[in-house]
Amino acid sequence: MSNPLVPAPSTDPDGDSVGGHPAGRPVGREGTRVDIQEKKAWYIDGLLAFAVAVVLLGVAVSQVVPATIQLDAGTGGGPQLVLAMLLFILAMVVFSSLTIVSPGDTKVVQFFGRYIGTIRRSGVLMTVPFTTKKKVSVKVRNFETNELKVNDADGNPVTIAAIVVWQVADTAKSVFAVEKYDEFVAVQAESALRHVATTHPYDYAGPGEESLRGSTELVAKELSEEVAARIAMAGLEVVETRISSLAYAPEIAQAMLQRQQASAIIAAREKIVEGAVSMVETALERLESNNVVSRDDKRKAAMVSNLLVVLTGDSRVTPVVNAGTLYN
Repeated sequence: MSNPLVPAPSTDPDGDSVGGHPAGRPVGREGTRVDIQEKKAWYIDGLLAFAVAVVLLGVAVSQVVPATIQLDAGTGGGPQLVLAMLLFILAMVVFSSLTIVSPGDTKVVQFFGRYIGTIRRSGVLMTVPFTTKKKVSVKVRNFETNELKVNDADGNPVTIAAIVVWQVADTAKSVFAVEKYDEFVAVQAESALRHVATTHPYDYAGPGEESLRGSTELVAKELSEEVAARIAMAGLEVVETRISSLAYAPEIAQAMLQRQQASAIIAAREKIVEGAVSMVETALERLESNNVVSRDDKRKAAMVSNLLVVLTGDSRVTPVVNAGTLYN
């Protein structure tokens, strides 16, 4: 039994259910799909049309005064007055068809609510009369997202922000498919940035993984692709995205700094030990090849120990002269 408080699902003109929300088909309130694409509107150069409209208006005004005088005198003037009115109406029709398009802008033309096309040519143009013309900029724009606090793939809280460079590609979709496309792209960019940040670790990526800090170019490319996919339905395209801010959240920043310092110290120590061992090997080989001194294994071990202490120590080593012997 149906619930009288819930309206029955309606169908669109193709017979598909609207209430059932068919996948991949945005549907309007009246059951019509929001599936519109940009097309070229009819237009011609408007300078000549503007001159004609001015002439028509001037002729109409010049006919009104004598026609009025003749009517007052009772000597006719009716046909002249009708002609003046017709010329005035014709001039207004021509004026209503004129529009000015600046470089970098377009005009989306509607005729009594129906989309008839887009004008991309700049200048003074004449199009269909009695139409509304909405200006849509196709210039490249950019904005920086808010600094978001998210958890990376390892669960560590990080703060991240990005710069998104975008522009309108399809003026019809940007006007009719979404409400306020500039706000739409801002919200979708932050949503995509949050998703990308949660799929990568901030640092210390495992084999086959990309970190946010170590692979900023790849992360920016992934972010660009995801933002582009999200805003394509609004007729917008992404020119470029860049990570503008990336850091650990303040509550763990100190701990992560200590971790980074410890990792740096370990890496430095490994390099120092590797160099020290190489230097000791070189020293022993040269002493033996030049027959400088003759030493047994115990003396070699003592020399290696002393050299490693000198080469790997943090502070300056104070030499101690051995006046005795190494043997008992």
